[in-house]
Amino acid sequence: MRLIQCIDTTGVRKVGIVEKDTVQFLRDVSSTYQLFQKALGNHISMEEQAKQLASGQYQSYENIASQGKILVPLDHPDPYHAWLTGTGLTHLGSAASRDSMHQKLQNKQELTDSMKMFQMGLENGKMRGNTPASQPEWFYKGNGLGVVHPDQPLLSPAFALDGGEEPEIVGLYIIDADGNPRRLGFALGNEFSDHRMERINYLYLAHSKLRPCSFGPELLLGELPGHITGMSRIYRNGGLLWEKEFLTGEENMSHNLANLEHHHFKYEMFRQPGDVHVHFFGTSVLSFANGITTQDGDIFEIEAEGFGRPLRNKLQVRTS
Repeated sequence: MRLIQCIDTTGVRKVGIVEKDTVQFLRDVSSTYQLFQKALGNHISMEEQAKQLASGQYQSYENIASQGKILVPLDHPDPYHAWLTGTGLTHLGSAASRDSMHQKLQNKQELTDSMKMFQMGLENGKMRGNTPASQPEWFYKGNGLGVVHPDQPLLSPAFALDGGEEPEIVGLYIIDADGNPRRLGFALGNEFSDHRMERINYLYLAHSKLRPCSFGPELLLGELPGHITGMSRIYRNGGLLWEKEFLTGEENMSHNLANLEHHHFKYEMFRQPGDVHVHFFGTSVLSFANGITTQDGDIFEIEAEGFGRPLRNKLQVRTS
């Protein structure tokens, strides 16, 4: 089952089940957050709860989208209680892109820190049972104020050196009353970053990640497929500028999800009841690594099988 959050044609916030080219709205809830709380209280899955709340009222998915009324599929009523975080160097193709940015010129035979981190994941990135594997690279991206809804512009600040896409799968979580992370499901994500800044020195990674991001438009409930094929594209002036296939899912990752989740939620501050977590799982494809320089007005598009409608956002570069 796939869910969206949106504003309907009468201006009312809704949660809906995606059914081909229509959306069936739910009754008694106006957010995915509320749906989760109701399902938790009733001790049933979100999918079962959504089925019980199906209203029989439908609207055209395309009409909702064309009016720019689609919201991210999960948010918190207080954006300061939403965490945006992620992990890098988690995919089998990710090291090449990163290493090309961080090459040490003085010694071509010496492994970069990026390659060392990637190698640790290859050798020991799969959590088995209750035994954690090696820690992945981890970064903080911001709070709910940095979330951009699908089809809305990603703003690149005037001081930025670059604004580039990162096509990723996002895990969406809510912390329950006992401090346990509950994964609702997954969504497409654009972990928008400043790659030119990162290329100067990998210690600038933290700075480069403090940019807005977008995810959705749909929430895929349940487990993540082991193998996912997606496409990342950039359009400019009405034409296709760049596109590249990306592979994700655990079959294409050096770390498994259990390990990535363990090393994020082992910190008590990330287990505060009621908080929302949006966690990016990494990528292996960047247009920047292919020599693309984005510019104001470019449109990013990310799609993957099983996730429904593509995630699209326009790049808007601030001048001051």
